[in-house]
Amino acid sequence: MKIIAIIQARMGSTRLPGKVLKPLGNTDVLSYVVARSRKIEGVAEVIVATSSLPQDDAIVKWCEDHFVEYYRGSEEDVLDRYVQCANLYQPDYVIRVTADCPFVDYEMASEMVALAKNTQAEVIDIAQKLPRGLAVEIISYDALCRIHTITTELRHREHVTYYAYEFKAQFKREIYEPPVDRQYPELRITLDTVEDYALCSVLAHHFNDKFISSATIVAFLNSTPKIAKINAHIEQKEVN
Repeated sequence: MKIIAIIQARMGSTRLPGKVLKPLGNTDVLSYVVARSRKIEGVAEVIVATSSLPQDDAIVKWCEDHFVEYYRGSEEDVLDRYVQCANLYQPDYVIRVTADCPFVDYEMASEMVALAKNTQAEVIDIAQKLPRGLAVEIISYDALCRIHTITTELRHREHVTYYAYEFKAQFKREIYEPPVDRQYPELRITLDTVEDYALCSVLAHHFNDKFISSATIVAFLNSTPKIAKINAHIEQKEVN
């Protein structure tokens, strides 16, 4: 069974332009995301999927310098970007990772991969809410291609897997129960604003290890509420 991780990344961002290549710890944000995605057990390839816009040449240059596979496609039709990228690898499953999540939880992702393999589910649902920025999404390649064929709605094209969660009955699903020590949805461990970047920078400086367990990060934030409050007021953008 072949499983790939596709990291969607672009330099354009309304609230924090160029965030995916910003310095983080001794390296940069995308280095964290790629390294942690490669730690997911069972993943054959990790690919960065960016846009064909000139502004994303910087991401391509980063990939070439770091020997990371990449694909260039539509900026706005991210679903098409994923499908066209996946077509090159012909996987059984695709793991969706976003480049604004430098502390993506590779341990939970590994357990979700195992669940997908064992059950042949098309979609893995996470039973409990988690801190924003830790979770990945796992969907079968066949299901992703079906969605690509079925929908033209902008929200589905932009958010890749959104159709699978809006029309749950159309897909074979299994539920993943995350560890209790990750179930703190009030925390933000993602990168969308200046405040988010400040918090992630504190984490990178404090631990100085891109492979620190997400459980350790969550415990640290719960034990240091002053740090957790740096970005606690940020509201996530709604899907339109």
